[in-house]
Formats: sequence, structure tokens, C-alpha cells
Amino acid sequence: MITGKNYIGKDLSSKGNQTYNTFDPNANQATEWTFYEATKEEIDSAVGKADKAFQLYKNLSGAKKAQFLEAIAEEIEALGDELIQAYCKESGLPQGRAMGERGRTMGQLRAFAELLKEGSWVEATIDTAQADRQPFPKLDLRKMLLPIGPIAVFGSSNFPFAFSTAGGDTASALAAGCPVIVKSHPMHAGTGELVSSAIIKAAERTGMPDGVFSNLNSSGIEVGQQLVLHPKVKGVGFTGSIKGGTALYKLANERKEPIPVFAEMGSINPVVVLPSALQEKGVFWAQQYAGSVMLGAGQFCTNPGLILGVKSTSLDAFIDALGEEIEKLEPSCMLHPNIHSNYEKGKEEVSAQGGTDVVAVYKKQTAPNYAGQKVLTVNGVNFLKNPKLHQEVFGPFSLVVRCADANELTEVLNCLEGQLTGTVLGNAEEIERYGSVIDALQGRVGRLIFNGVPTGVEVCPSMQHGGPFPASTDSRFTSVGVSAIKRWVRPVSFQNWPQEALPEALRDNNPLSIMRIVDSEHTNKKIE
Repeated sequence: MITGKNYIGKDLSSKGNQTYNTFDPNANQATEWTFYEATKEEIDSAVGKADKAFQLYKNLSGAKKAQFLEAIAEEIEALGDELIQAYCKESGLPQGRAMGERGRTMGQLRAFAELLKEGSWVEATIDTAQADRQPFPKLDLRKMLLPIGPIAVFGSSNFPFAFSTAGGDTASALAAGCPVIVKSHPMHAGTGELVSSAIIKAAERTGMPDGVFSNLNSSGIEVGQQLVLHPKVKGVGFTGSIKGGTALYKLANERKEPIPVFAEMGSINPVVVLPSALQEKGVFWAQQYAGSVMLGAGQFCTNPGLILGVKSTSLDAFIDALGEEIEKLEPSCMLHPNIHSNYEKGKEEVSAQGGTDVVAVYKKQTAPNYAGQKVLTVNGVNFLKNPKLHQEVFGPFSLVVRCADANELTEVLNCLEGQLTGTVLGNAEEIERYGSVIDALQGRVGRLIFNGVPTGVEVCPSMQHGGPFPASTDSRFTSVGVSAIKRWVRPVSFQNWPQEALPEALRDNNPLSIMRIVDSEHTNKKIE
């Protein structure tokens, strides 16, 4: 049952008088669910509980934390149809997408649980003492990763499960040993409350400390700002707009004690179409990219918003085919009237720029909040001189750039901001021939794709979901896959520390049987 209250640890709370409702974009009306804006008292209480919980939670074994994560997945699944219906109602997304994303979310939680049970992720490194080393004895030094403290997580608008309440940021922070306070996204606060109830049930089932998780509602920015500025919050996870992410990043760095903000933000995900792809499979790729641009109403951070090629008759044929294929597809509902309005505004702003030509546009009337697709084309010269053409249009929109030659194509890539993904369509021989193009693309992205579409992010250890700014605030880290845990930890060295006082991961007898680096050797053996 959705109450609209805030979860302050295990307790529901509604101390404030300000309320708001979520919105059903398909019905084009507000839902019946009313939510209470979190007050400063509730924020302080949630963070205070998280700080107290941290003192206990950080010392729990990996096996115990793994039980908690697995229990969360079980409790989310136990919510059944009620959760799926809330997701669809508040997002406008179809049931199949809801079920797939729920499965991905449970899979993420279980993947982190397996990581914890194995245990080697802490990167235990040991350099044993050498009392007889000359000219100075070598000290005993042992290092591992330890959690940093309570984390504020901001729910994402476009992934109500996988990047929100129990999504990758929350799962990775809890796995690291950090309590989490979620600032629920106002577009799907009901979905967030149901998922929060599952997390609280799992915490109680597995004996976690009260305050290991809280969920706060807010339709504005004040609650999020207060969370980031709270001295007991030690890190921030965010998925959303460049404006929102950079504002939080700036706020966190202006604190007396600056804290890390790991924000995954905007991206137009450039696609380089090499000659062989156009000559051998031009129509096929046009069909694939029409579907990719339209997927989820274009509301993916990996949506292909920019397609680049060298001028030729085969590029012209590809552009024509792309236009024909995308016009065949029916629009779908966007997440919220505000997102739809921003899409229309962004689409028209780019369309108004000089030098652009329309390739395809959906001409029929659409239902409220449904996004009509559009594809434009422009030459390389006009693209280079107009930064407004470089900006993301969040929705089913793409811009095709006709470059004069490979040198101009390289120049275009070098002028782009950081991106999540970059794609190359072609054959293996062309990668060497177009070396400068590939190097330029690699310098701008976190993930390089060959002969595929960027939409779709596999949750696995090798995934890199992040890129140079403004794709993310720190390109060294990923928000997807088990490596995301490294955002919420810091290395700590123990010098000449007594065996019985060391963390288990660093003790001579290696009671966890994990892989470690001992005197430069990778081993899971005991130190004799």
C-alpha cells in the first residue's frame, strides 16, 4: 500500500504539511497518490540514523551483507503485480519494460551479493616486514578498501527501478558497507515507496541496523541540497541531467569537507558510420538505428543522438533509408509532461539552427505526452561552428552529420564533449585505416561499440557506464556492474598492526580465503 510518507529507517513519517502527487502520463492526469515533502527534521533524523547504523554495518561480514542484498531482491519480487502496476502508471512505460527492468534490478543486487561472498573485491595487499633489510628495516604494511560512510542517492526519472531506489547506486553502496538515504524521484515516488518497503523488510529479516536505509520524498531541489550539504553524508550518487548533476557536484565541493559526487549525466553517443557499413549493410543499419532512436521514446542515456559519416552517395542512401524506417514507427509515451515539453523545446531549438535539413519527422497528431520523432542532417562545417548542435535532445531525435572527409570527421569528434558511448559501424580493416578517427572517438567515450547499437547496457564486471565530463563527473568509475562498488570505498593502510586487531582480509591466516597480493604475488595462501 502506498501511503505517501517518508521512510526514516524502518519508521514511516509525515511531519510536514507540503504535499504533491505523482502523474500518470498515459492518462494525462495526476495519480491519487499524495506524498509528503520531507522536512529538515526528517532529513536530520534519516542521516543521523544512517550515521549510527554505519558504525555497525561497516563491520558486518561480506556474507551477512550478501544475505541482506539477496533478501532485498526477494522482497522486491514478492511485491508482485502491485509494483509493476505502480511503475507503469507513474512512468507511462509498458509492462514488458517494467518486468525487464525489475529483473535487471534484482540481478544487480544478487551480483553484488556474489561479489561479497567471494570477498576479493577489497583488494587486500600485504607487504610483510623485513627486519634484516639494509640499510633500513622494512615495516609491515597492509592495505584494503573500506567504506566511506552514509551515501545520498538520487532516483533517476527514466529508470524507476534500475537507477533509482534499489538501483545500481543503492546496491553498490550497501554492498560496500555504506548506509543509503534515497531522495526519491518525484515522478515515481509511489514506485519508490513500494521498493523502499521491500528494502526495509529485508533489513529487518536479516538483522540490519535501523537506519541502514531511508527514503525521502520531495518534488523540489531543497531536500536534495540539504542532503548533499549534511556533514554526516559522505558521498552522492546521481543519474540525471547535466544541470542537476553539476549543481550537486558544485555544492558538494563547496562544503567545509568536500565529498565525492558520482553523477551520470548527458550524452549524445556519437555513431561513426564507415564506408563498408554503408555499402554492405546500409539498409540494415538504417533499420537498426531507427529502432534504437525510438526505443523507450528516446529516453535512454545511451540514445544515439549523433550519427557521423563521410559524404558519399551511399551515406545519402543510408540517410534516406533511416528517414523512411523511422517514419514507419509509432510514437510512444514519455515519462512526464515536463519531459515531453522539454523534448519539444529542444527539438525545435536544434531544428531552427542554420544549415540543418529535415530527414524525417512524424507528421500525424499524437496523444498527449507522446513524442513525435525527428531526424535532421547538417554538414561538418556548420556542425563545427555551432555548439548548439552538439547538445543532447532527450527523446526520439537524432542528427546526421555529413563530413567532407576523414580529417573533418576527426575534427568533429575532437570538438565533442565527453560521452558515455561511441559506436563504429564498418569492418575490422577500416579500424586501422581510420586510426585517427578511432583515436578521437576513444578519447571522448567510456564504452566503444563495434557494429551494434548503444542502447542496452549489460550488467556485468566488464561494463563501463561513465565517460569524460559531462557524461559523468569522474570517468574513472562506472555506475553499472560490480566495479561500481569502488565509488563508495577508500584505501586504508595498517602499519605494524597486531594480528588480532587487523580486519580479517589482512590477517596472516587469511580466514576469508580471498585472493590477495602478498609481497607482490597474487595468492590465496596463508602467510606462514
